[in-house]
Amino acid sequence: MAQVTVTIDGKAYRMACEEGQENHLSELADKFDRYVSHLKTQFGEIGDLRITVMAGIMVMDELSDVGRRLAKVEGELNRINQNRDDDRAATARTEEMLAAMLEELTARIQGIATRLNARPAPEA
Repeated sequence: MAQVTVTIDGKAYRMACEEGQENHLSELADKFDRYVSHLKTQFGEIGDLRITVMAGIMVMDELSDVGRRLAKVEGELNRINQNRDDDRAATARTEEMLAAMLEELTARIQGIATRLNARPAPEA
């Protein structure tokens, strides 16, 4: 297991992560540090724990918003796929109908050809 030291609000924290995830963890910590810094700028020194909780809630709010938007996109994708399936079914029904019509026309044409071939040839 890899270890990374991240800095949040000027304090260093040693954290463990999976091998290869060190840069990702550092990027997440940097982003969280920006939340903390933003809140400190807005509210001043109101206590480390309170600032950390507020930053955590901001992150959860963003995550919740992303979850709602993802659900909306998934719903739209499902609707598109359903419409595509409906279109495919309609196309299949149309193709079946056209095939039946062609069979009927073919049978009629064959009947006409049979009758024409059965007539005696006109005398010249």
